[in-house]
Amino acid sequence: MIISNRRITGLTGDVIAELVAEVGPLWHGRHQVKLASRPRKRAAGGGPKHQFVSVDRLLATLVYLRHGATHDVLACWFGVDRSTITRAVNEVRPLLAERGCTVSTGVQLRTLADAVEHLGSSGMTGIIDGTEIRVRRPAVGRKDRDRFISGKNKQNAVKSMVVTDGEGRVLWCSPTRPASCADITHARQLGLVTLLPDGPAVEILADAGYQCLGAQTGGRVVTPPHRKFKKTAPVWYEEMYELQRKAHSSRRIRVEHGIAHLKNWRALARHLGRREHMSDTVQAIAGLLSHEQTADLHSPSQT
Repeated sequence: MIISNRRITGLTGDVIAELVAEVGPLWHGRHQVKLASRPRKRAAGGGPKHQFVSVDRLLATLVYLRHGATHDVLACWFGVDRSTITRAVNEVRPLLAERGCTVSTGVQLRTLADAVEHLGSSGMTGIIDGTEIRVRRPAVGRKDRDRFISGKNKQNAVKSMVVTDGEGRVLWCSPTRPASCADITHARQLGLVTLLPDGPAVEILADAGYQCLGAQTGGRVVTPPHRKFKKTAPVWYEEMYELQRKAHSSRRIRVEHGIAHLKNWRALARHLGRREHMSDTVQAIAGLLSHEQTADLHSPSQT
């Protein structure tokens, strides 16, 4: 039932089957390494066997990410203890995050450099934007408590930079940072300024929050035009200025569509768990969404 109904996991049965074949052996391998790394207390092969198999662990993690269901609910659904669900999510989520974003069969983008290289080799236009995700307020007494307060929304949040192509398909999401970090600062810390000038010729669209990156990247980051007249601007300039901004916004709006698809996964609507897991959560969902988008693009009904 879970596999056949896309509303449960957000993924088709074919995509889930590919995930099982890819993630299952990775989980099993890491589990064996973990067992071998600790002092042996019983004979090899002894002890209870896992009743919650890797396929069920993957499905529980997918439902958790898609609907934000509590671990208690998932434990009742799968017939296991709550701690088993917690351990399964904590083991599978990093594996999903490490997969990167799938853009074609066997091609996965795991870093910002991979995304820039893909855009350059394919001749596509890229779009970047920052998105914020609300999180729990840090405990009283933490010295960096105010770093999570967003200057835009005045709420406790973390921020991630999203890269899409010109059609809004997700290519990469960055690890999260406290929301007080400005968009342009986040882009510089991720190395965008060093990647573009010496990298492939590519056009990256961005909003006004990334002003000045154009000059620092040899014009490869395109932002809305600066306003040259602050007071008593001529009528002809106002009309031209609005037309230029509207044209840029019409091209850049697709990244907002990509972010909206990410936020359809309830784990990103508002995160009530540990902030330390947010980077893995964002990158895992981005990888799952891109995999489904690629599968939909190449499905027979779309050709």
